[in-house]
Amino acid sequence: MNRTVILAAGNGTRMKSQTPKVLHKAAGRMLVEWVVSAAEEAFPGKPIVIYGAGGDAVPKSLGDRCEYALQAERKGSGHAVMMAEDLLRGSDYTVILAGDMPLVRGESIRMLADEAEKGGFDVLLLTGILENATGYGRIVRDAAGNVCGIVEEKDASPEQKKIKEVNVSFYCFRTQALLEALGELTPNNAQGEYYLTDCIDILYKKGKKTGGIVLADLEEGEGVNHRAHLARVAAILRSRINERIMLGGATLIDPANTYIDADVTVGQDSVIYPGVILEGNTKIGAGCTLYQGSRIKDSVVEDGAAVQNSVVLESRVGAGAQVGPYAYIRPGTSIGEHCRIGDFVETKNATIANRSKVSHLTYVGDADVGEDVNIGCGVVFVNYNGKEKFRTKVGDRAFIGCNTNLISPVNVGDGAYIAAGATVTKDIPADALCIARARETIKAGWGKGRYPVGKKDGENK
Repeated sequence: MNRTVILAAGNGTRMKSQTPKVLHKAAGRMLVEWVVSAAEEAFPGKPIVIYGAGGDAVPKSLGDRCEYALQAERKGSGHAVMMAEDLLRGSDYTVILAGDMPLVRGESIRMLADEAEKGGFDVLLLTGILENATGYGRIVRDAAGNVCGIVEEKDASPEQKKIKEVNVSFYCFRTQALLEALGELTPNNAQGEYYLTDCIDILYKKGKKTGGIVLADLEEGEGVNHRAHLARVAAILRSRINERIMLGGATLIDPANTYIDADVTVGQDSVIYPGVILEGNTKIGAGCTLYQGSRIKDSVVEDGAAVQNSVVLESRVGAGAQVGPYAYIRPGTSIGEHCRIGDFVETKNATIANRSKVSHLTYVGDADVGEDVNIGCGVVFVNYNGKEKFRTKVGDRAFIGCNTNLISPVNVGDGAYIAAGATVTKDIPADALCIARARETIKAGWGKGRYPVGKKDGENK
């Protein structure tokens, strides 16, 4: 059995944030969540997360998908792993990763463990080659090419600082060897901390087998130290996601300007225009069209639907439906098949059944609208009296005229008609016509002479 340890206890002071660094998000997931997902892909069982800064914010964010060890005092990476010793006992190999490395892949974790096991290594690490290695720990090798140590920049001599092979904080230890080395760590360095990297030197001096594999592409080893790093890794993650979406059969007209979170799925032959943002657990069906400027979060858009310049949150858009432009679909909305939700329409906690139309400038809140209903311009479902919210029901084939106010709770029967400008406070029977407005009165000549010719607006003469 192999285990993964994820170091996530640091403060991340360069982020300049009250939020622990590893909880900042990139492409829809927290940094540490990307690492946890890679670890879950690599090995069965729960990863071990070392937390500290931010109190219990990390365990609360990740939940029961991980096991946890608290590093109450931050005394270095070696000290952090010491906190997990009891959880590691009995495992074969332990892979140790930084929680701020969201680009790591599960296949790389497996590869490193497999190579360590096949080669009989007590420690095997991934390294990288950099022309400018400033800020990185340097890999020190002996004449035979074995890794004999890692020297942190602040402790490196001028000669060691010339080394271009660097540590990317990606280790695989034989667990028993790791536990023995941890027991011999001392804080004899510039920071007065227990460095995990010193374990390599300890094992080498004991005659244990130590080695390193140079990564051809250092991308996976890129960590996040500040907001500029965060933006850079987020762009790489989005590129990976967009490639997956396109290889699955969808068209992204401008991938560089399309923002899709990790857990989003998109069906074949869907077309996504620039500036679209798909967040959370969103599912886009086949043959959909998402026009520029749309934001869809935690929602389902079924086959053949179109969304244009609109916001859809925690809702469902049925097959063949059209939404927008400039619609605001708030949580709890279910739009049926082949519906039309037009410009400047707002919905909330509403069910709109198949083929119904809400074409423009209307608010539908806390409502159940039947099939084949036509709701005119400027209609308001008045669902709140200042203390409580109530629900309105509109039956199949009803026609709601422009500028109607439906004062909830009220029921409109199947096939009923409401004349424009009505304020409805009582239930309307099926197939009835409701006229609820003041009688029109015309007073001929009333305006004559009331606005003298030659005077300007605002004059009082």
